[in-house]
Amino acid sequence: MPRPLRVAIVGAGPAGIYAADALLKSEAAADPGVSIDLFERMPAPFGLIRYGVAPDHPRIKGIVTALHQVLDKPQIRLFGNVDYPNDVSLDDLHEFYDAVVFSTGADADRALDIPGIDLEGSFGAADFVSWYDGHPDVPRTWPLHARKVAVLGVGNVALDVARILAKTADELLSTEIPPNVYEGLAANQAVEVHVFGRRGPAQAKFSPMELRELDHSPTIEVIVDPEDIDYDEGSTATRRANKQAHMVASTLENWAIRDPGDRPHKLFLHFFESPTEILGEDGRVTGLRTERTRLDGTGNVAGTGEMRTWDVQSVYRAVGYLSCELAKLPFDFLTGTVPHEAGRVIEGGEHLRSTYVTGWIKRGPVGLIGHTKGDANETVACLLDDHRNDRLRTPAAPGEDAIVAHLDGKGVRYTTWDGWHRLDESERALGAAEGRERVKIVDREAMLEAGTPPSDPADPSAGRS
Repeated sequence: MPRPLRVAIVGAGPAGIYAADALLKSEAAADPGVSIDLFERMPAPFGLIRYGVAPDHPRIKGIVTALHQVLDKPQIRLFGNVDYPNDVSLDDLHEFYDAVVFSTGADADRALDIPGIDLEGSFGAADFVSWYDGHPDVPRTWPLHARKVAVLGVGNVALDVARILAKTADELLSTEIPPNVYEGLAANQAVEVHVFGRRGPAQAKFSPMELRELDHSPTIEVIVDPEDIDYDEGSTATRRANKQAHMVASTLENWAIRDPGDRPHKLFLHFFESPTEILGEDGRVTGLRTERTRLDGTGNVAGTGEMRTWDVQSVYRAVGYLSCELAKLPFDFLTGTVPHEAGRVIEGGEHLRSTYVTGWIKRGPVGLIGHTKGDANETVACLLDDHRNDRLRTPAAPGEDAIVAHLDGKGVRYTTWDGWHRLDESERALGAAEGRERVKIVDREAMLEAGTPPSDPADPSAGRS
């Protein structure tokens, strides 16, 4: 009797859930159908949305509603708090599934090779984001002693970091931030935040809406130097071809010509400043040195030799995320991605049979969350093509109970979709007590306890209809 196509997806963030959705919407979902197990190393699903989106962006977090509808499907099971490769290896997954899709994302900071980068007070943006988003595997405190702070980078992550550093804790109290984050931000000493980009306004990678949101805070004065508003032929062409680039540049122009106000926290957006060194004394950050750049006619820049020194006591680099190498898979350390062709993992010039990638581990950490849908559709199309043409491995133990027995045998305390509902209810109850929608639970053990009451042993089929 034919059995469903069994697919394992490693990573239950947007990329993994979009891949599951694409499978469920495919013709393969018809009889005998597909059976999908999502594996997530965190006790809770949703990846980047839960642990990478700033808490004052509920608009983006609203994407969870759509992802929720996918995970509610009876063909999908969630196994949270399961670590690849320690709890389940690639060989294990090939034993239990016809195909394996990796959607592990990118949550490390890309390196910036300048002197002083390792000084105390020099931080990666990804680490700071993990702290204020309540990631269970990072320290509960964050050193926020600097009165003047530099943020390197002109993307949305840089804006998030700068905005969180410049806002007051009370402004964020209506969000889901946990108590330790509120207490940390309440002690924040920053009164000036300086954001640096090596190129000009037309090359900034901000989203127009995210940029404009900087100016919505009653405590943040956004300041742009009129000298930084400059365009060459390449910049003008970019503005003409890219509506978002034009909107960003127009917003920056308007800010550059207005008179500064009297809001207590100043947020400076600097362009044409290339960081060359983080300065320090006694092992701590005491300043930042940049080289002034100029446009070369193509939209790129060249150094002018003019150096500037900035009085800052902390530096956050927001120059890009980086994916981590995955055991038993090839890895390109330059791009931080798994080599692939349209989502098929490639090793030694050949497709690593039944093995696929999607999302940032596939294409790098670029684009918005919604862009991962296209990735998922492409990868799933290749997987289904291999299925139709009998190019997938035949798993030795494809029954749905096999993975459960494996995890139980290793003593893995895994969470389930039903467990997420319980954790969600617990966080919402904490929020309701304070007049908020939710208060995030940070501690991993507390998350496990909230999601899996002792009287209800973990059951991966719980909540399925």
